[in-house]
Amino acid sequence: MMVGGGLMFNNHALSVFRKVDMDAPGPSLPEDKINGLTPHDDGMNNTAQLTSFCRKPERLASSGEKVPKWSWRAIKAFTMAELEARKLKFANTGTEALLLGILIEGTSVAAKYLWANGITVFKVREETIKVLGKADMYYFPPERPPLTDDAQKVLDLVLDHKLKSGDSGEVTTSDLLLGIWSEVESPGHKILAVLGFNDEKAKELEALSSGPGFIDG
Repeated sequence: MMVGGGLMFNNHALSVFRKVDMDAPGPSLPEDKINGLTPHDDGMNNTAQLTSFCRKPERLASSGEKVPKWSWRAIKAFTMAELEARKLKFANTGTEALLLGILIEGTSVAAKYLWANGITVFKVREETIKVLGKADMYYFPPERPPLTDDAQKVLDLVLDHKLKSGDSGEVTTSDLLLGIWSEVESPGHKILAVLGFNDEKAKELEALSSGPGFIDG
């Protein structure tokens, strides 16, 4: 399950979040280099976005529900995750890569919250090697490494939670991060835990990311 729901803002959450320089985006690739996908590509419809991410088109079978869109930051974070998996010479895009993608995109609420709490790209990469080991440096991964089972579960969980909650907003990087945290046996969850993320911080992030009109960034 996703953590909590409908939580109110609290002073501690706000004080932690305000540590972040809101005007300082993290490292990222130019938009025109992200597999031809630009964050503001309004021509990509909802179904195409979710089919691309969830890799399970049957989940979008007619249920009478409006399928939520993905925020452009979530789209970019996912693409960065695929690139990071390739950089690490991994055959698949796992939850650790999704976590790295969020951090590398760098401008979302989730990324800023992680950075404010000392969870950085360098630390996550270091822990990834400890958890999964080094890949064969001569291995050439596919252009778009397929999702691991854990990563697939995270994306499915995020979509299911958004549909069941009745929230008409976009799927955000905060949703992705909370999904990773909810998948307790995944490498991404284990790495977050080692670096100090916990249920309290998950609730703080959810509070920061909830409410009508929330924008992922």
